[in-house]
Amino acid sequence: MSQKDATEADTALRAFLLNAQAQTLAKTSSGKTPSGIAGFDDITGGGLPTGRCSLLRGGAGSGKTLFGLTFLAEGALKYRDPGVFICFEETEAELSANFASLGYDLEQLKAANRLAVVHIRVARGEIIEVGGQDFGGQDVGGQDLDGLFLRIGQAIRAVGAKRVVLDPIESLIAGFADMANPRADLRRLFGWLKDRGVTALITGEGGPTGRGFEDHLSDCVIQLDHRVVERVATRTVRVVKYRGAAHGADEYPFLIDAHGIFVPPVGPSPLARDVSTERVRTGIAALDDMLGGEGFWRGSSILVSGVAGAGKTTLAARFAEAACQRGEKVVFFACEASPPQIVRDMGSVGIALQRWIDAGQLRFVATRQVFPGVETHLPRMYREVERFSPGVVVIDSLSTLAASDARAMLPGLIDALKGRGITALLTAAETDAPDALDRAAVYALMDAWLQARMIESGGARARGLVILKARGLAHSSQIRAFTLSAEGVKLGAGPMPGSIPAPIPGPSLARAAALNGAAPAGVTRQEPSPEVSAAEAARRHEAEAKKRMIEIRRRELGARIASLQTKLAQSEREADMLFARQQGAEEAAAQFRREAARPRGRT
Repeated sequence: MSQKDATEADTALRAFLLNAQAQTLAKTSSGKTPSGIAGFDDITGGGLPTGRCSLLRGGAGSGKTLFGLTFLAEGALKYRDPGVFICFEETEAELSANFASLGYDLEQLKAANRLAVVHIRVARGEIIEVGGQDFGGQDVGGQDLDGLFLRIGQAIRAVGAKRVVLDPIESLIAGFADMANPRADLRRLFGWLKDRGVTALITGEGGPTGRGFEDHLSDCVIQLDHRVVERVATRTVRVVKYRGAAHGADEYPFLIDAHGIFVPPVGPSPLARDVSTERVRTGIAALDDMLGGEGFWRGSSILVSGVAGAGKTTLAARFAEAACQRGEKVVFFACEASPPQIVRDMGSVGIALQRWIDAGQLRFVATRQVFPGVETHLPRMYREVERFSPGVVVIDSLSTLAASDARAMLPGLIDALKGRGITALLTAAETDAPDALDRAAVYALMDAWLQARMIESGGARARGLVILKARGLAHSSQIRAFTLSAEGVKLGAGPMPGSIPAPIPGPSLARAAALNGAAPAGVTRQEPSPEVSAAEAARRHEAEAKKRMIEIRRRELGARIASLQTKLAQSEREADMLFARQQGAEEAAAQFRREAARPRGRT
């Protein structure tokens, strides 16, 4: 071997060892094995407990089998961890067909010796099949757990498995008629798996089963839920128990789509994050001048609010077009109008969006946020952002969310976008409806706030734009007139004269005339100065904000009361379930003692 070949071989060996060390550290950090499911490992702080048993429970259709298969498939693909799937109900062919619809090829993983799927029938009267033929093709016999251990052990040795899934535990318990003490037998099963050093995931049914000892035997308990609230189906995941590790204890929405399971980062992330010193232009030169000539900070969250017809969607579309012109990719979430309608309407004001769609830089995602609900809509938004990797995200509009949904959705969404350095522009309609968007809560999350206004003056309506907030930027406080025409979006170079929003309830006759552009008989109309107009508008908005804050607090108090009532009812149900389980266990133990004490006849 030449010196050059030896050097190359040494370099390759070093790279391989470093890669293996990095994978080992990633898998064993804090004694946790990553599941490979986006978002779930954030909730658990790294994944499932390594070398221990976890229980995944949930009702029919909640995603237990899919979760288990994803745990094995991602382990084999991302972390080179071979796995074994023990199924007591579905066959290998059924699992392969179902999982293929989500983009996973189980047959390919099995051919590469990365995965073993073993179907074991444990129906009453057919327990002998647990012995049956082992993974190597030899008869192992037996009608108790020893036969099961042989089958699993053969599969583990065949592929060198580090991950094992048993699906579901109820079929195993029901199949063994001679399980006089199921808790002791399951403890033995869990102990056997731990002795093999594998990270095991056991699925089970959710709700009261009359037992409950599976929870106590497991080191980690995960609850999947698929429920319908107000005709809207939502999926949630919650970590009920995790021995020796801190974890998120809330319910988190998750999504099952054509790409598998996805859990978004819902809660707020730490505020200690890197920030960009780069600026992004808005596409409107006069608006950039109001922001010091260079636009907003990259990674900012920008709110554009206003009444219907004020031009919010147009401003958002121009912002998206400007990003595409810079070579960036944009995801535009259209929540009120269809993408073809937006493309057509924006073309009438000189904003050409179709060319960027054809170029692959602009992606429209049309969805109604009211339906199917924030728990489903939020994961879909994260999924689209993750797949497309945009530099800019536009959401038009937040107003289709109820106030409670906006509070639940926005903190996690804004934090996730900021963490990726994505600039977000969101629109919201201003309305006094009882379930209107909580502008005060949204305002606090935004780095910048533009307000599009409709101004009435001289018997005509005109559009105005003002920057109410821009963190870290010197900006103009003027209200600028802007127009929409075939030539595009134009913003005035100076303050808009007489810029007081109308109508204002309860003014005097003379003041009403001044605001509406006409003077009553004997009254001389005086045009207010821009400074007075801006100050008056600011005072009005401050008063409105205070009124809304009172209403918000009233609604929040009502929501808290309802939440406490729900938690109390849930605690009562859990106490009833615990009592029923304990009573069932005591009755089973008493029955066992009676049978053990019964004298046996001689043969």
